[in-house]
Amino acid sequence: MKKIGVGILGATGMVGQRFLQLLISHPYFEIKSLMAQKEFVGKKFKDVCNWMISREIPEEIREMPIKGALPEAISEDGVEIIFSAVPAKVAKELEPKFAWAGYKVFSNASAFRMEEDVPLLMVEVNPQDLELIEKQKEKRGWKGFIVTNPNCTTIILTLVLKPLLDAFGIEKVIVSTMQALSGAGYPGVPSLDIIDNVFPYIENEEEKVETEPLKILGKKFQISASCHRVATSDGHLEDLHISFSKKVNIKEVKEALENFNLNFKKLPSSPEKLIIVRDEISRPQPKLDRLAGNGFSVTVGRIREDKALENGIKMNIFGHNTIRGAAGQSILNAEYWVEKYYS
Repeated sequence: MKKIGVGILGATGMVGQRFLQLLISHPYFEIKSLMAQKEFVGKKFKDVCNWMISREIPEEIREMPIKGALPEAISEDGVEIIFSAVPAKVAKELEPKFAWAGYKVFSNASAFRMEEDVPLLMVEVNPQDLELIEKQKEKRGWKGFIVTNPNCTTIILTLVLKPLLDAFGIEKVIVSTMQALSGAGYPGVPSLDIIDNVFPYIENEEEKVETEPLKILGKKFQISASCHRVATSDGHLEDLHISFSKKVNIKEVKEALENFNLNFKKLPSSPEKLIIVRDEISRPQPKLDRLAGNGFSVTVGRIREDKALENGIKMNIFGHNTIRGAAGQSILNAEYWVEKYYS
């Protein structure tokens, strides 16, 4: 099929760069526009972007000019889809302008995640929520739409909770996170705050982890989250404790995780295995597991009984925060929309 033109809103930031890396040579999408703050407008991408993703800026985008972050600035570029990687306050202002102008906005920002007519989408978990698009367009008078993906920590957690919820029912979740520095963007956490240290607070993170999974899963149960910033570059590790609705054993838990979504139609970015269960006592680890499934898989290990909880099981789960947890999830959402609705 003819490739669909896409624009990146917030192209120079950490998540914007990850969008660009994942979209180079994509079978469905072609990068047409790079948008960033007004002081960069008219300059070449290579001259304003502090590239952090790999050794070199890809040749395909090095010389591209930065456009203004408004629909009229890209109206002649052949863009149909906007991938948004801007902060929530900026997204609140800009994303509706693009949706009103007819663009299909797939957003990594939190600004509209909890709106009742906006899909908070993980296509392997709640693909049916894409149907909210028509309600959204009618209610808001938009020619386009906004689809959001969840918080990075939420994505990793929810991919694990979904098969376990379906198989056994869940009463309570307690999760403590150890989150990578890339999740704070660039320049992120000052070096003197994080070297030889763990930072025990991430603004608004615990609230997102305690509410977003419930919207995605369409269920109500207790989630208690504690979120910490640690000195790893990429990948969020989560210590997860679950109280189930019935007695379960470790073998059943492993089987539910390994068999999750085996029949899901593979998209261009889908990993071979969505959830990888490891038996080694020392896994998962950021260094060893961040690129599992090209960064799109979630790795689970140390599954064991939790005697402090009724019908309790505890485990460690891990995923790449800017691939599966951010840009990659948004691209998967867009790929699914193309498969289902685009013509």
